[in-house]
Amino acid sequence: MKPLSLAIGRRFSRARQRNRLVSFISLSSVIGIAVGVMVIIVGLSAMNGFERELNQRVLSVVPHAQVFGVNGPIDNWQQVKRQTEQHPNVEAAAPYVEMTVLMEHGSALQPAQIRAVDPDDEQTVSRIGDYIEGGWESLPAGQSQIVLGQGVAAKLGVSQGDWLTVMVPATDSQLALRAPKRVRMQVAGLLRLGGQIDHSLALMRLQDAQTIMQIGQSVTGVSLKVSPVLQARQIVHEVGQTLTTYVYLKDWTSEFGYLYRDIQLVRTIMYLVMVLVIGVACFNVVSTLMMSVKDRAADIAILRTMGADDRLIRRIFIWYGLFSGALGSVLGSLLGVTLATHLTAILSQVEQWLGHRFLSGDVYFINFLPSELHAADVILVSTTAILLSLLAAWYPARRACQLEPAAVLSAK
Repeated sequence: MKPLSLAIGRRFSRARQRNRLVSFISLSSVIGIAVGVMVIIVGLSAMNGFERELNQRVLSVVPHAQVFGVNGPIDNWQQVKRQTEQHPNVEAAAPYVEMTVLMEHGSALQPAQIRAVDPDDEQTVSRIGDYIEGGWESLPAGQSQIVLGQGVAAKLGVSQGDWLTVMVPATDSQLALRAPKRVRMQVAGLLRLGGQIDHSLALMRLQDAQTIMQIGQSVTGVSLKVSPVLQARQIVHEVGQTLTTYVYLKDWTSEFGYLYRDIQLVRTIMYLVMVLVIGVACFNVVSTLMMSVKDRAADIAILRTMGADDRLIRRIFIWYGLFSGALGSVLGSLLGVTLATHLTAILSQVEQWLGHRFLSGDVYFINFLPSELHAADVILVSTTAILLSLLAAWYPARRACQLEPAAVLSAK
């Protein structure tokens, strides 16, 4: 059996108001709470999506940490590799050669960072092969072939099978710059990550890069895969202390750490905005209940003459306010969940209609708006909306208890 206060509060909330202004403000409060809940759920889902893409797309292809030579290439990289892998948090290590080059095709010039790796070793530290058309098999050794990031290829105007010129900086024994070495290479495939990396990175075989740079069997450095990835800086420093070779240490946060920090900062701001937006919407609940108390003063007075005490009157209007918050919360949650689930597809369709891409791959680390809905976020936002509406109902409920039945009925 329903409590009396719940039954009366429900009837008050569903009954037609005598004052149209009260009805309008009541409807506005529900809409305001619903919109606030919807927007916050969508915003948090977008932040979850960005964090997922950072972990699954970016951190799965870039080295978690790198160890590279102080005085040029590392000759004893096999020993360095073995020593790094002895650390309990290092899952794998792989050698690489890195060089900054200028690529030429016709009249088009494009700087790029070439990362030369051994596919067998690289697969243990990175999933970058999953984003190469045809996989590593499309990049045979000893055939002057290269894989270009999609953005680099687009700027050069080349596609798979085309030839281009790679200009590699060269120095003499006195470290004075000489004319760059020009190497003709064929595009073996494209790297499609769908973000900023596509516009700066190219891949080639380790042996080919060693031949071009004339460094024998030496490498630029050794890349590491560590776990947990958020502790990469601490782990690589611990690794550096165990090495017998002087090296520089670098972790992923030096290039991409700002992304993670920005995501966490925006998430924190979203929680603050959630409280503010829903709090402002709940002020309408206060206005609605205050006007409703005045509108239903006679009903309150009759209930008092029938024996209703202050606690019952207070609970009636708390239930009244709670219904507004709960209705707005449920509507907002349903709209937010629906929109967040289809956010990527909706925005993609809008971009097609407008002919404009909101997230450019050469600026952001991805070129689409991701979304990942977490049930915990939906529960948190909807619960917060209900609690704030409950808090907003407290003062009007208290005012309802202070009405004098005799004064109200005599005025009628």
